Amino acid sequence: MSTTTERVTIAGLLRVPGFTRLFLASMAGRLPASALGLVLILHVRGLSGSFAAGGAVAGAYALANGATGPLLGRLVDRRGQGAVLVPAALVSSAAIVAIALLPHGAAVAPAVALAAVAGGAFPPLGPCLRTLWPAMLGDDPGRMHAAFSLEAAALEATYIVGPVVIAGALGAWSTAAATLACAALLVGGVLAFCAHAASRAWRPAAGAAGGRGGFGALRSRGVRTLMLVFALLGATFGSIEIAVPVAAEAAGHAGAAGLLLGVWGLGSLLGGLVAARAGAARDPVRRLTLLLAALAGGHLLLTIPLGPLPLAALLLLAGLALSPAMAAAYAMVEPLAPAGTVTEAYTWLSTGIAAGLAAGAALSGALAQSHGAGAAFAAAGAACAAGALAGAARRGSLLPATA
Repeated sequence: MSTTTERVTIAGLLRVPGFTRLFLASMAGRLPASALGLVLILHVRGLSGSFAAGGAVAGAYALANGATGPLLGRLVDRRGQGAVLVPAALVSSAAIVAIALLPHGAAVAPAVALAAVAGGAFPPLGPCLRTLWPAMLGDDPGRMHAAFSLEAAALEATYIVGPVVIAGALGAWSTAAATLACAALLVGGVLAFCAHAASRAWRPAAGAAGGRGGFGALRSRGVRTLMLVFALLGATFGSIEIAVPVAAEAAGHAGAAGLLLGVWGLGSLLGGLVAARAGAARDPVRRLTLLLAALAGGHLLLTIPLGPLPLAALLLLAGLALSPAMAAAYAMVEPLAPAGTVTEAYTWLSTGIAAGLAAGAALSGALAQSHGAGAAFAAAGAACAAGALAGAARRGSLLPATA
């Protein structure tokens, strides 16, 4: 796989003026997203005594977040970052605080409604961060590749640390405190992000309205292809979240499911850090399809019935290409999105993941129930393989000149 000759290290990237402070503010604001689903389940379960109620509340949050993300992204593209992110963070955090303050025995309906508000208003910090990088990093391919790789690895870290620290350690003391911590991190991260000079200086591009009907970013065939790829990656996530607990229980170690999922995330984190040193690809589409094919192969290996330790080793291996694949796909967005729709384009990818995750979890749950964990692992591998085929078949749509 050929790459550019210039490689940018993460250390070099962090020395870019303003980059580290902006990046950390974004990650602080996004940390609640890694734990909020579990926090809501635990908190509402404590209030109502029902895991089903907790699941309904967490589901309302996730569904609303996936549905409104592109709308918030489009508003940012039209009105600017601070004008949208700050009010959205205040509304979302207020709803989260209201959930934390619900009394014991409260009806589930108010919690579901508040969770829908919290998810629907949750600010799209990730897409906004990525739209700032071209100006900050000089559109340098090496720097951009390192930035996307670092972000993908850091997100994996949040999905390991967030549930452990917020939902685990803090939630063990008080689920209400864990819920309030999510609200505080969200507001603090957004305010710090919007106070940064790069965010304040960013202005919507000419033509940001993108047409009055529909969503402008989806006019691009390339954005639609990437959304499909991300939906298939989301299906992989949903399948793995079902398959791993089923496999752990079948092996007689049901309590190891969380640790095994953490090992899978660790593999993705390590892969992202390695990818950051590899340099930008001369042929990004080829790199993406090869990484998706590697993901397919790694996840199909998981269909082999194994004990917890060999399964952990294969999960680590299977996760290695995950962050690099997502970074490679994110790096394609800006040149493919129509003018003035870049933020919106990124949010459509998040919506694709959310939709795919829900579908993958539902399908793999049924497969695991009737055929065991191997069938769910096979579904994860098949989703990655379908993503690779989609990228190869629609290669022309991913080339900027044809966007």
